[in-house]
Amino acid sequence: MATPSLEELSSQLESSNLRDRMVALASLRDIPAEDAVPLIKKVLDDESLQIRAMAVFALGIKQTAESYPILVSILENDPDYSIRADAAGALGYLEDKRAFEMLVRSLYEDTNWLVRFSAAVALGNLKDARAREALINALDGPEVVLQQAAIAALGEIKDITAVDDILRFAQAEDWLVRQRLAEALGNLPTPKTVSALKYLEKDSHNHVSESAKISLKRLEEAGYQV
Repeated sequence: MATPSLEELSSQLESSNLRDRMVALASLRDIPAEDAVPLIKKVLDDESLQIRAMAVFALGIKQTAESYPILVSILENDPDYSIRADAAGALGYLEDKRAFEMLVRSLYEDTNWLVRFSAAVALGNLKDARAREALINALDGPEVVLQQAAIAALGEIKDITAVDDILRFAQAEDWLVRQRLAEALGNLPTPKTVSALKYLEKDSHNHVSESAKISLKRLEEAGYQV
């Protein structure tokens, strides 16, 4: 099946039919970023929240010079929390270090937990060591999902100094928190890490124990004594 032309996709994005617009947006995955972004911009203010979310996500994948400032503006100004969360996530996909301060601000200041969650995940994707303090602070928040995201992100930025801060979650009630801990520890080689992973390897939840096994293997393959 032939890929629709840019003119066809542009016309489809202006259709009053929601499905037409969704199909056109999905079709942009095969279009070069320079050609796709002008079309994505056409639906950033679409009446459909689903279309807007797809468009924001697409900006994180189709990277041009325009993608970053557009996403920052959405994260700062959009009244819908789900769209702000999508923008934070898309900034993480860009892996543009300029987004660091904006994402930290969202992690601290946004009133919605989903936006803060997405900001924490995105900070992990940036792999910027400066995120340590903000992520450590997020561990003390009341939202369990935010704790999950912060633990994972600390692993992504490979902050070995954070090991003591995250080990307190080895007996967390939520198994997903324990799983994120087991995964993160695979990037944080210390003697305490190995002991914690051997403890988590015996966890009652299969996903946690399997993640611990994988992390121990990863450490061993990296040359760390386990």
